[in-house]
Amino acid sequence: MTLHRRPLGRGRLVAAASALLVLAGCVLPWFRAGGSDGIPPIGGNAFEGPGILVFLAALATLALAALPYAAGDRPVALDRWWAYAAVAAVAAVALVLRVAGIAAEAGGLATMLPDRAPGLWLAAAGVVGLLFATAEIYGQRRE
Repeated sequence: MTLHRRPLGRGRLVAAASALLVLAGCVLPWFRAGGSDGIPPIGGNAFEGPGILVFLAALATLALAALPYAAGDRPVALDRWWAYAAVAAVAAVALVLRVAGIAAEAGGLATMLPDRAPGLWLAAAGVVGLLFATAEIYGQRRE
């Protein structure tokens, strides 16, 4: 008896790497305001408002990438491009909503510069990677 598993593929590998990038970005600061002239600094990360959906979408992407290996030799209906697209769309919309919320509440876009918000930029790069991975998975032929 031999096990013949389908290889992970470039799209799923990029999706998993992007999800890990998003997870790292979620724990880092997404904005920082104040901290000078006696004003106490305020900051936040992905675990406020719709940003939590970005974190959950990254976890869902890792689960989708691991699902075919957890299910055994039989094909899994959920392991399709549209599942990755749905998760990436949720992450992208939640990221945009969180950025809009930060811009409205925390003092504008200046609080989200790369030196003040490294997590936001890492998460945004990861979400873009998820979108590219979805396109790659869509372009692969089903064997």
